[in-house]
Amino acid sequence: MSFTSLPLGEIAEINPSHKKAIDPEIEVSFLGMAEVSELGTTTHGVTRRYGEVRTGYTPFCAGDVLVAKITPCFQNGKIAQAQIEHEIGAGSTEFHVVRPKQDADARYLLRFLRQYWIRIEGELRMTGSGGQRRVPEAYLRRLMVPLPPLAEQKRIAAALDHLDALRAKLRQAIALLDDLAQSVFVDMFGDPIVNSRGWPLRKLGKMGTLDRGVSKHRPRNDPALLGGEFPLIQTGDVAGSGGYITRFTSTYSDLGLNQSKIWPAGTLCITIAANIARTGILTFGACFPDSVVGFTANPAKVEYVRAWLSFLQETLEASASESAQKNINLAVLRGLEIPYPGEDLIRVFSERVKAVEASKSANRTHLAALDELFTSLEQRAFTGVLWDHEATGDAA
Repeated sequence: MSFTSLPLGEIAEINPSHKKAIDPEIEVSFLGMAEVSELGTTTHGVTRRYGEVRTGYTPFCAGDVLVAKITPCFQNGKIAQAQIEHEIGAGSTEFHVVRPKQDADARYLLRFLRQYWIRIEGELRMTGSGGQRRVPEAYLRRLMVPLPPLAEQKRIAAALDHLDALRAKLRQAIALLDDLAQSVFVDMFGDPIVNSRGWPLRKLGKMGTLDRGVSKHRPRNDPALLGGEFPLIQTGDVAGSGGYITRFTSTYSDLGLNQSKIWPAGTLCITIAANIARTGILTFGACFPDSVVGFTANPAKVEYVRAWLSFLQETLEASASESAQKNINLAVLRGLEIPYPGEDLIRVFSERVKAVEASKSANRTHLAALDELFTSLEQRAFTGVLWDHEATGDAA
């Protein structure tokens, strides 16, 4: 089935003003930019008198769609429907307000506006300079929106809402499992910062082998070094790994490998520049530059050190020196004193963490499948190709 597309400015009011006089003493909901989530939700905000916010703020009503217009909030997806306590709201002047007319559904328009390509295209059309670039209202007005009958809009929005809620629950479960690993550590060994159980202390450099990555060639971004078959891990890959490095985005050529080295699977990567003391365990052999330190020991010790460093990360980052960018040196890491409860307890801890990680891995796999399904349904919904009710009975 296909349907007509109309400009957003024809099916919704963009940045409407209040048409009636409003008592300045009535209570309204106030939303700052922080109250709009990058996942498309809002908090209820705080209650203010309308007289306090009627000038200098953006007016909106409950149910309106709020679109952050400033970088980087727009690119990060701060686009949400106003779920507020009061009928009237006020908020940051950095919001565009989209209010659907009679033949358009707010949830449907929200789902349309949250598509990734709209953020990419909107970024290209931003006006201004530096950190104050904004999405112009004209960009929103001209967006062509596929518009099926209202009942179909509601069904599409409900299906996407349902899938998104499932994705949110899985993300929450994964986050709780992340916290669980630290809870297991504290339960077994006490507070690692103050060594509350009084375990003997060892220098980190004595727990295993600790050495910097190798990147001898200059310039480091020489194209001749890249594009081969040898995985190359950068600081960003470590910082975004969630504790275990399972993928890579860059590779070294033969020339790149010759000026570096391959670290084995099981190596704990520790960032010492830009992202400070972020960690991730390699699940495959890989090279990394001298902005990353590799720690090698038996697998149980590697798990233990990774968990221990997670408690110290913020402290180490705060204490890092800063010139062109923050960094810590290898001597600092080697000299850190780590509580040492003995090999047997470290081995027990490692087994417990492995069980937690197995649950996280299963949830990540499920989340990836839901992400793929969500993207597929979203594309079909907004290209005018709708699925049958029977074909999507578990998604609607």
